[in-house]
Amino acid sequence: MAQSVIAETQTAILPLVPYLDTLRWVFIAVALGGITVTIYARLDDWRSGQR
Repeated sequence: MAQSVIAETQTAILPLVPYLDTLRWVFIAVALGGITVTIYARLDDWRSGQR
């Protein structure tokens, strides 16, 4: 029973494999963008407090 479920899942996932690599890079880019925006906002707040 479990083997048939695993086999079905594997056949469903195999066509998506080329997209998984792209999605990984998209996720990394979005995460880096969020970190950049956060750092910019922190620096901007810090500079506003200096005035």
